[in-house]
Amino acid sequence: MNEHVSSPSPERGPSEHGVREQVIEAATRYFGHYGYEKTTVSDLAKAIGFSKAYIYKFFDSKQAIGGVICSNRLAMIMQVVDAAIADAPTASERLRRLFRSITEAGSELFFHDRKLYDIAAVASREQWPSVQGHEQRIRGLIQQILLEGRESGEFERKTPLDETTNAIYLVMRPYVSPAQLQYNLDSAPEAAVQLSALILRSLAP
Repeated sequence: MNEHVSSPSPERGPSEHGVREQVIEAATRYFGHYGYEKTTVSDLAKAIGFSKAYIYKFFDSKQAIGGVICSNRLAMIMQVVDAAIADAPTASERLRRLFRSITEAGSELFFHDRKLYDIAAVASREQWPSVQGHEQRIRGLIQQILLEGRESGEFERKTPLDETTNAIYLVMRPYVSPAQLQYNLDSAPEAAVQLSALILRSLAP
């Protein structure tokens, strides 16, 4: 049932962009109703009204379609995060808001778009490129906040930056990774407060 490739297929030409987007929109609705893992490309083709061969002109597999949908959902989470941390007055507050907003946005997707959340969970377990990019974006934000905190004197400077970035990400990961967050939903609000406070104490100069 699960056709598997390493990455989404590139667009096959600008003139076909509209049809490609139509497939994505229809697939988002279909997966959102029936779920990703229980759906085949044949099911999707029948529901959309296209032939299976025609869908394969745009996407090499079901995973390629799911990868685009996953990227779209993860991008929505990061928009929430960017808005939450944009006007934070200090690096410490930016870190608190990063942790809180990313767990809240992930939880919101789980409760209100569960079947689409499941795509992100599958992608997380199998480490699709969309998820790898999401993780790198979060690591990049953590590193940026650390640099700001070190420059302002809020954070210590002795520990190697990459080591500190990785350690903070590992602490956050159970509440950031879609595959893990679904098992930690009950503790997520409390974790966002307590773990960020613990991290900030460890960063004190």
